[in-house]
Amino acid sequence: MEDREMHKATCAECGQECEVPFKPSGDRPVYCRECYRKRKPSRY
Repeated sequence: MEDREMHKATCAECGQECEVPFKPSGDRPVYCRECYRKRKPSRY
């Protein structure tokens, strides 16, 4: 398994510092795992 490089980011929703597996470009909001889950409509 390949280790993904993690990048520090600040969640656009709650302001908490988090780590994401991509380099934030600054033109799109970044969300922590919890906020991302809350925003994403559930498929069930």
